[in-house]
Amino acid sequence: MSRFRKIILFGVGGFVALNVLVAASLYLFVDTDAYRSRFEETASKISNMEVSVDGRLKTGFFPGVHVTLGDVHIRDRGVVVASVKEARLEIALIPLLRREVRIRSIALKHSMISVERDREGNFNFEKPDAAGAASSDLKVAKISLSDATFFYSDKQSGQEYEAGNCDLFLRGLRFSRGNAPFSLKNLSFTGALTCGEIRIDDFAASDLKIDAEGKNGIFDFKPVTMRIFGAQGSGSIRADFSGAEPLYHLRYSLPQFRIEEFIKRLSPQQVVEGTMDFSMDLSMRGKTVNEVKRSMKGQGALQGENLTLIGRNLDEELNRYESSQNFNLVDVGAFFFAGPVGLALTKGYNFASLFQGEGGSTEIRELVSDWKVERGMAQAQDAAMATDENRIALRGRLDFVNERFDDLVVAVIDARGCPKVTQTMHGAFREPVVENPSILKTLTGPVSEVFMKAKDLVTDGECEVFYDGSVSAPQ
Repeated sequence: MSRFRKIILFGVGGFVALNVLVAASLYLFVDTDAYRSRFEETASKISNMEVSVDGRLKTGFFPGVHVTLGDVHIRDRGVVVASVKEARLEIALIPLLRREVRIRSIALKHSMISVERDREGNFNFEKPDAAGAASSDLKVAKISLSDATFFYSDKQSGQEYEAGNCDLFLRGLRFSRGNAPFSLKNLSFTGALTCGEIRIDDFAASDLKIDAEGKNGIFDFKPVTMRIFGAQGSGSIRADFSGAEPLYHLRYSLPQFRIEEFIKRLSPQQVVEGTMDFSMDLSMRGKTVNEVKRSMKGQGALQGENLTLIGRNLDEELNRYESSQNFNLVDVGAFFFAGPVGLALTKGYNFASLFQGEGGSTEIRELVSDWKVERGMAQAQDAAMATDENRIALRGRLDFVNERFDDLVVAVIDARGCPKVTQTMHGAFREPVVENPSILKTLTGPVSEVFMKAKDLVTDGECEVFYDGSVSAPQ
């Protein structure tokens, strides 16, 4: 027999002998029923929840020492917050020979995780009353989840999130609690998450991809990419829990998204088409939703060109009194609201008349909606759109803290930026008060005559300029 073949046979024999030793160790030192109880007890202590293994428990030694658990459930006060169809735990060999169980990696298949934040701002995995519990440190080299589903419910804001068909991979997970209650300051990891589909309230997105890193209470999620409204968006999130209160910084851009995909949540019929660009850069701080709102600052922007409003000819309606008598400028302002502040506003106000046209269409050659956010208030910086014959502009503020319109005014303006017709909206987001259009409500006759009479009301042909932004007047 050649030397090479002897080496091969010796290696194979040694590998078999080692596996036999490992198998013997498992059967001698790891009683499956005892390990089931030990696992349930240890996991329950670490999570401060009730952990149970309701399925089969199997041990194996190829390709390494491992334990497979079936139907694992984690309950919080009797409510299931997580479940796993199959959990596979790889165990370090040498400590096992000393009757110590150290987990090297965890692989979870077909799992469901539900996170809830109550009205006081506490998460269902946080247990403040556990401060006196024994210390439990956790270190796992690798954790993977395949075909996972995540649920998140925030009782403070009323928002719900769901993500399905997700794969998660974490490296170097470390959690050191000591004698203190759960704290994100003691959690560190690096990892990546992908999800096939995401639903946030009424919005649906797909192809979510996130790279993440957390250490010393600071978590960076960068990049964050997903497909929404027919376009690919990207951004980043930083959450800093290292100080006395959490700090957040959010950046996101969504170039060339389909506005008709967004409007679907407002109307089942197609009323507008075209592409737009959206971006935002916001920072905030606080432990509660209200604190976060009050600290919010940054900017948001929405821009588009060559959009088509289907079913309404705004220029024609603005030139005919019969339809203009009931013409709602605020509804036209829905275009401005659809960007940085769309979610907050469209929940509260039904832009009905915008979707009930008399036929025809309107070409919107340019639309700009730039907002500055400070102390929870969004101020319109440059918000206007131009059709072939008219310009419509918006100014005012949106109070996110108190969820109110702060005298938001929409106006038809002339070439100088002077208002021809104005309409104001104020009050709560959910029940706003929309004033009648000025001048149009008191005069009869064609709108062109109304504009002439309105001009006569202005001393020396001068006016207070309503808009001087970037959207130019029609030629």
